[in-house]
Amino acid sequence: QVQLVESGGGLVQAGGSLRLSCAASGNPIIIKLMDMGWYRQAPGKQRELVATVSRTGGTEFASAVKGRFTISRDNAKNTVSLQMNSLLPEDTAVYYCSSNFGKNDYWGQGTQVTVSS
Repeated sequence: QVQLVESGGGLVQAGGSLRLSCAASGNPIIIKLMDMGWYRQAPGKQRELVATVSRTGGTEFASAVKGRFTISRDNAKNTVSLQMNSLLPEDTAVYYCSSNFGKNDYWGQGTQVTVSS
């Protein structure tokens, strides 16, 4: 089993930056092998992919955040971070850390990001 805990959300003005972090705990073998990522869900909308980083470091980004967000993982600390720059009001959402190993998906509790115009 794996547990994910996010931190770093908050309120920021448009054009500002925030950094989200996610700490994974639990089975160390699974943690090292799993892909990790960030999703977000805005009010009234479906949860959507923001960015992913594979166990080997490969990254993918949603088109809406490409060039503004970066994702990184620290395998020694079992963390994954999302650096969000040039934030827009439409980035406002609850951001969830997620990981996948085989048929199992794990989710954090979510952290609110609010971008004011």
